[in-house]
Amino acid sequence: MSMKNLDDAKPGDEVYVIYRNPHVPSVANVQAAEIVQHPKDPNALALFLNETFHVIEDDDALFTSSESAQKAYEDHFFEFGEE
Repeated sequence: MSMKNLDDAKPGDEVYVIYRNPHVPSVANVQAAEIVQHPKDPNALALFLNETFHVIEDDDALFTSSESAQKAYEDHFFEFGEE
């Protein structure tokens, strides 16, 4: 899986995330997002996703391709208990 290194992130980069629906916590999907300048902190970056700014946390998984994000999604949600 190809993850985005936050040290190399810059405004305008497109990334893919596994996003949980805040209204239905059991629903998650892969969505494209853009890395942007944080609207309130000029020294920070944020994600622009679903017309909303999201603070980028250290433990956020940002993928460089939709395929990588989809693979992580499938591994996490569909391969429990398989050996």
